[in-house]
Amino acid sequence: MARLKASHGYGWVLLLTVCSFLFAAVAPDGTWERGVFVLIEAGTLVLALWTSGLSQDFRVGVFLGGIGIVAAAASVVNDGARLEGVIWIVNVVLVVAIALTIGVGIVDQREVNRQSVTGAVCAYILVGILFMFVFGAAAALGSGPFFAQGTDGTTSLRLYFSYVTLATLGYGDYTPAGDFGHTAAIVEALFGQLYLVTVVALLVANIGTQRRADASPSNRQD
Repeated sequence: MARLKASHGYGWVLLLTVCSFLFAAVAPDGTWERGVFVLIEAGTLVLALWTSGLSQDFRVGVFLGGIGIVAAAASVVNDGARLEGVIWIVNVVLVVAIALTIGVGIVDQREVNRQSVTGAVCAYILVGILFMFVFGAAAALGSGPFFAQGTDGTTSLRLYFSYVTLATLGYGDYTPAGDFGHTAAIVEALFGQLYLVTVVALLVANIGTQRRADASPSNRQD
């Protein structure tokens, strides 16, 4: 109840999530790009914690912001493949934390409302971003090209591949080359389908239940 009373709308979290998506789509690959992602995801996590009512402590924001600044500085100073992979993994951890935080906030609502629906949309978009980071880490730390087409791809290309896989479109223009890439793509496709038939289905079912309850004679006012 305390978390529910302290919770807020997920509009700003959705805005930052969309900004992360757009940045991945248009930003050129560079040493600074990965650090900017850490800053964006750290800020999104702080906002998600506040929105879900899980933390109002400013020290959490300072700590996560410090992680983002250190990662951004390290990515500029050292452009090695290993450090690149580590920074992508840091982004993976941050996005997982954001998604879990939003999930707790959705469960706390215990009803379908604008906040829970917006949170569910945020979580779905975050899954595609999460696997983009996973593919980036695999490309940086792997011994060969990530894609069977002989390239690791740019961030925008991995973003494209991630959402094509999440939506199970199956264009086939790019395919992962190694076993890890195959497994990650399968996991993402399965998660995308299960999310739609579970979370979205539950939201729609609860909307119908609430409408029937509101329309019942016992809830009508004379």
